[in-house]
Amino acid sequence: MKIVLASGNAGKLVEMREILGGEFELVAQRDLKIADVDETGATFVENAILKARNAARLSGLPALGDDSGLCVDALSGAPGLYSARYAGAHGDAKANIAKLLEALRDEPDRNAYFYCCVVLLRHADDPAPIIGEGRWFGRILDAPRGERGFGYDPIFFDPKLDAGAGELDASAKNRVSHRGQALASLRAQLKR
Repeated sequence: MKIVLASGNAGKLVEMREILGGEFELVAQRDLKIADVDETGATFVENAILKARNAARLSGLPALGDDSGLCVDALSGAPGLYSARYAGAHGDAKANIAKLLEALRDEPDRNAYFYCCVVLLRHADDPAPIIGEGRWFGRILDAPRGERGFGYDPIFFDPKLDAGAGELDASAKNRVSHRGQALASLRAQLKR
């Protein structure tokens, strides 16, 4: 099945292709000259639906929308919906990480989780989207570790694996990550 991925994030596209394997043919919306839609929703779910609906409408294909972010307990869930633009510019991972580490500098509670919502719309006016969600619990490190992943991965630590997300190879990360969980949930619903 050919599906347009309603995201301009190259890291997400790579991860989703790895997680889904050859089950679906994911086409990046930018390859179809579709621009990102404004994320005006109040929740991750609303934003994922907005993205998927826009991509489905403009491409005529089924669309997979994704919205995800890092939620830090001590910051009342911030950066949350604003994870990609926490420091101002959209997608400036280094600035986002620096701002987050500064906000947590004297904070002992470093608990956090990554959240991901994926939404599959069969067509632009699909009244019953298929929604998968995932949460990856861990804590924020004091400084970046590892060279892998993207976004906040270098400062996210999984105590169960005793490793930072930036240290995990793709297959290990995809088995436990928020995006891996969300896509597994979506896949299970599609099989029903």
